[in-house]
Amino acid sequence: MDELITEVIKVHVQEALREIFPEEGVEVIVEPAKDTRHGDFATNVAFLLARRRKKSPREVAQELQKIFQEKLQEIARVEIAGVGFINFFLTDHFLLSRLKRVFIEEEDFGAVNLGQNRRIQVEFVSVNPTGPLHVGHGKCAAFGDALARVLAKAGFQVEKEYYVNDAGRQIDLLGASLEARCRQLLGEDVEIPEGGYKGDYLIDIARQFLEEKGEALLNLPEGEKREIFKQFAVESILRDIRADLDRFRVFFDVWFHEQLLYQNDTVKTVLQILAEKGYTYERDGALWLKTTLWGDDKDRVLIRENGLPTYFASDIAYHWNKWQRGFDQVIDIWGADHHGYIPRMQAAVSALGLPQGFLEIFIVQFVTLLRGGQPERMSTRQGEFIPLKELVAEVGVDVARYYFLMRDPATHLEFDVEEAKKKSMDNPVYYVQYAHARIASLFKEAEKRGLKIEPFDQLQEVRFRVQEEREIVKKILYFPDVVKNAAQLRQPYLICVYLQDLASSFHSFYNLHRILDREDLSLTSFRLGLCRAMQIVLRNALSLLGISAPETM
Repeated sequence: MDELITEVIKVHVQEALREIFPEEGVEVIVEPAKDTRHGDFATNVAFLLARRRKKSPREVAQELQKIFQEKLQEIARVEIAGVGFINFFLTDHFLLSRLKRVFIEEEDFGAVNLGQNRRIQVEFVSVNPTGPLHVGHGKCAAFGDALARVLAKAGFQVEKEYYVNDAGRQIDLLGASLEARCRQLLGEDVEIPEGGYKGDYLIDIARQFLEEKGEALLNLPEGEKREIFKQFAVESILRDIRADLDRFRVFFDVWFHEQLLYQNDTVKTVLQILAEKGYTYERDGALWLKTTLWGDDKDRVLIRENGLPTYFASDIAYHWNKWQRGFDQVIDIWGADHHGYIPRMQAAVSALGLPQGFLEIFIVQFVTLLRGGQPERMSTRQGEFIPLKELVAEVGVDVARYYFLMRDPATHLEFDVEEAKKKSMDNPVYYVQYAHARIASLFKEAEKRGLKIEPFDQLQEVRFRVQEEREIVKKILYFPDVVKNAAQLRQPYLICVYLQDLASSFHSFYNLHRILDREDLSLTSFRLGLCRAMQIVLRNALSLLGISAPETM
């Protein structure tokens, strides 16, 4: 585990350089060649050494070419390209010997030790419990869950958390909106309060409230009644949110409630810490934090003039709580409308004295759902939104997750429902899953024909017959590198890019070459071995996205 093919080549090149030029401290960059005609890997080390050696890059490359050829056993040949790039062609033996790791490690193949077991928290979705999840929340959910899976595969100790904002004005409005819906059901002519929630989902909750609690509660004292309506609405909506997430294969380790920050005096403690550090001041009857000291465009209010804390105050307390729980790093995933909140939150973390880099924040851009080429509007408060569960019911969990994940989350996504529902090779989800199912069908057909297949590690003759076989093996072996890159960059969509490329290689090979050959069982066993390795990697990569690997389609 954790022997990345790129790192193996890089280390060997570095060792050869130290032996040749012990006085030169050069950090070698080795990357997969963009064009396979120019080799398997390439390095620009000749350019880095040229100035120090007082020679042209090509002259240095020529000097290194012969030495690399002699010292690097996994290299079949070394070529110079252009004005000094050095291209490496790997030996077939090196590739095939490393392929055996896939069969040994099976579901563990692709795991790397980038995280070294460091504790990292990923907090995502965290939708206010004031309405159902819509398709925009689905994009956040898919991204956060896939990122957590990738980080775990990369050696981090990951904890997924949902922050429940169950305190403050929006919850008061939710309770008041529910009461209004209850009174409307009883025939009273009342309006939803200004700024309240108008979605039809509250009508269903109101019916449930009246069935379980009865209308007599409407006559309770205002304070007591308000708390009952708030609690009932929050609990009901949270149940639906959890059910939607369960169906979407998103499961949280912790559901953290904002109310706890007030019940255990964390907000009060944090305000004292900031005051003792000299970072707060009073103005116009309010308490402010000097966020401009860390680059924010203006200072921010912590306690309003009416004595009530802002959401910012509880958010600071929440991140202090995360630090107190012992995480080495925390990742927040927010919706696009929170972009302006980043500077003040980073300033608050700095004011608390937490380590630089402790908090990472990612913004997930909007989703536009298209039907017949026309976008549908979404507004939780007005009730104009497309519930996530409706989209999932229509296109399926696999399709929804893949479409949400196949682009950089920081870019706006147009989700064409009709395209997503197509069961054809034009559909990227179908294209990848069909590669896995096709391989499964090959093994079923081999069994049906009674072909005697030798395990890959017991084959007497292991060699490439065609170039496509070699390219498939290279791509299979590159999977751990992809996992590492996706974890480092916090970008699960790189797994989607890899899957499309891997599936494309298989489909092309399937169409060009016979895999099951009764006359040449050695060839059949070899190619089925490649298919088995491909199947393992397809399944492992799809698992990182929370997507199934079907055996029939």
